[in-house]
Amino acid sequence: MFAGNPKLFKRLLDSLTTSVLVLDKDLRLQYINLAAESLLAISGRQLHQAFIGDIFIHAEQDVLEVRQALAEHHSFTKRKAQLQLLHGKTMQVDYTVTPLLEITDAAVLIEIQGTNYAERISRDENLISTHETTRELVRGLAHEIKNPLGGIRGAAQLLAAELPNSELTDYTNVIIEEADRLHKLVDRLVGSRKPMEFRKLNVHEVLERVRNLIEAEVRDRDITVVRDYDPSIPELHGDSEQLIQAVLNIVRNAVQALESPHVKHRSGLIELKTRIMRNITIGTVFHKLVIRVEVVDNGPGVPPELIDNIFFPMISGRAEGTGLGLSIAHSIVNQHKGIIECKSEPGCTRFLVYLPVLAEAPASNLFTASQFGK
Repeated sequence: MFAGNPKLFKRLLDSLTTSVLVLDKDLRLQYINLAAESLLAISGRQLHQAFIGDIFIHAEQDVLEVRQALAEHHSFTKRKAQLQLLHGKTMQVDYTVTPLLEITDAAVLIEIQGTNYAERISRDENLISTHETTRELVRGLAHEIKNPLGGIRGAAQLLAAELPNSELTDYTNVIIEEADRLHKLVDRLVGSRKPMEFRKLNVHEVLERVRNLIEAEVRDRDITVVRDYDPSIPELHGDSEQLIQAVLNIVRNAVQALESPHVKHRSGLIELKTRIMRNITIGTVFHKLVIRVEVVDNGPGVPPELIDNIFFPMISGRAEGTGLGLSIAHSIVNQHKGIIECKSEPGCTRFLVYLPVLAEAPASNLFTASQFGK
C-alpha cells in the first residue's frame, strides 16, 4: 500500500495516538493502526478488506458522505458523530475524511478521535493533582496530630506511675489505648512509609496472590472469584507487595459491597480480568503499552454522589468503613505511574487499573495460561 519503505510508514502510523483507517476506492479496509484497533475494539487482521459499512453499523449517512468526499476530492470533518460498532457499543467521535491521490490501493484516509480523549486526559490530570495535594495535606495533618498524641500518651504513663490506687490506672489505660488507636489510624492515612522496591514482575502473580487470599476469606460465603487473564501480557516494573496491597484493597471493597444489605441476589461474583492496551495516555504521559487490570463485581454499585470522590481518604459508602482502602490503592498505583478509574451501575461495578508496561520486558518471560489451569 505504501511506496518507499512500507515498514517505516506503518511504524510511524502505529505510533500515533490518533486512530487512522485507510480505505480503497470501494471503501474497503486496507489498513488500521494500533490506536484505531484499541479505540474501536476490532482486529485489523480479521477485518482486512471489510466494507466500512460493515465496521460501523447503521452508518448509511456517514458512508454516503465518505463516497461524496471521494468523488468530489474534498476533505471534511464531522463533529460528535455517533458510531455503532460491531460488538454493539455506540461511541461519540470526531472524524476527518481525506481523499488520497496517486497512492496504490489507498483512496480514503479517515482519522478518528474519541471525544472523551481530551476529557479523560483532563480528568486524569485533575485526579492525580488533587490526590497528590490531598496526600500532602494529610501528611502535614498527620504530623501535627502525632506530636500531641505522643505527649498525651507519655503524660498518661507518668500519671499512671504516680497514682496511689492501682484501680485508677484503668482510666489512664483508656487514654493510652485511644492514643495508640489514633496513632495507627494516622499511620494508615499517610500510608506505608516503606520505600518502593521496583523490579520486573508479572501482574498475574500479583492477581493470583490476591485471589488466593480472598478465596480463603470468603470460603464460607456465596462469593465466587473468576479469572479472565490475557496470557500475552509482558512484565511491568513495580513493587510486588505494594501492588498486592492495592489490588487486595480493591477486591476487598468488592467483597464488602457484595455483603451489603442492598444486594438483591444470593450469589456474589468477582471477576479479575487483564488486557493489554496500546497507545494510552495517563495524565499527560503517553505509553505505547499499558496493562489494564479490571476488578468487576455484581454488587449494588457505588452511590452516584460518591463515584467522583471514592479515592479520597475518609470517603466510604459504609457506615463502618474508614474510607482508606481505595485511597491507599490509588496512591500505590499513582506511584507506579498508573491510574484507577471506577465505572458503576446497579449490578455491575468495574474498577480499572492502568499500569504502564516495562518497555524492555523480554517476550520469553510471558506468563502462560497453562499456569492457571482451565
